[in-house]
Amino acid sequence: MMASLDQDIDAVCLVSYHSRASGRGILAHTINSFAFARLEINGQEFGEAGLYGALAGEYGVPIVMASGDDVFITENQALFAGTRFVQTKRATGQNSGISLSPPQACAAIRKAVAAALQPRAVQPFRLDGPFEIRIRAQTPALADLFCQWPTLRREESSAFAFLATSLEEAIQMINCLSAM
Repeated sequence: MMASLDQDIDAVCLVSYHSRASGRGILAHTINSFAFARLEINGQEFGEAGLYGALAGEYGVPIVMASGDDVFITENQALFAGTRFVQTKRATGQNSGISLSPPQACAAIRKAVAAALQPRAVQPFRLDGPFEIRIRAQTPALADLFCQWPTLRREESSAFAFLATSLEEAIQMINCLSAM
């Protein structure tokens, strides 16, 4: 999701994002809804926005605009100071919500992106390493599978953890686990 961050990228916009796994937002999940029930970095729970926003921050790139449902916005506003948020829908359940029409949502997003790209100080969201990544799998059987990887340590029936020196390294591991 964050390919080319190491290039000359000035800002990131998170368009049509969702709340984290086990949240009550529309299509709430973190990377892989089949595999992961919860993801923490250094003891703080994150969804995809926090995870990829921190990766962008590792490269010095701020998140300037983010859009999604009301639950997504509530979960992420504190992480991204100065970011413009656009609520395109209100969650009423995991698979339901009240949404703007597609033309209204697109217009609101375009307007927010245009405003977000005006010169102003938005600081990148940064986390300090090293990083302990703790993941709760959806089932103990999945944790069994994941913990075949030698660097993962089992913590509970469905939970395991690993250490990473960078968020890029952590995301590479998480993506490998997701593919398993």
